[in-house]
Amino acid sequence: MQNIDSGTGQAIQLILSVVILVAAFYFVLIRPQSKQQKEEEQMRRDLEIGDEITTIGGIVGRVVNINDNDNSMIIETGADRTKIKFTKNALASINKGKSSDKKDGKKESSKKESK
Repeated sequence: MQNIDSGTGQAIQLILSVVILVAAFYFVLIRPQSKQQKEEEQMRRDLEIGDEITTIGGIVGRVVNINDNDNSMIIETGADRTKIKFTKNALASINKGKSSDKKDGKKESSKKESK
C-alpha cells in the first residue's frame, strides 16, 4: 500500500510542478508581450498628421499623410524635406508636439523680438 500512495503523491507533485511552470511562463513571457502589442497598436491608431516620429530604422521625421487603406504613412525628414513612405508597422515612437518646425518657428520669433 505504501508503494501506491507514494506513486500517487509523486504524480500529483509532478502535475503540480508542470502547472506552476506553465503559469510562470504565462505571467513572465506571454502576458507582457500581449500587453506590449496592444500598446503598439494603440500608438499606431493615435498617429496624427504633424506628429514627429521615429521609425524602427532610426529615421526621424514629421508625418505629412496617413493612408488607412494600405496601413501606410508618408513622412518628411531632413532639411530638404525628403518624403518617404512607410508602413505603420515601421513606427517605433511618437513624439507628439515636438515637431522641429514648431521649435524653429519659436526660435525665429524670439530672435525677431529681441532685436
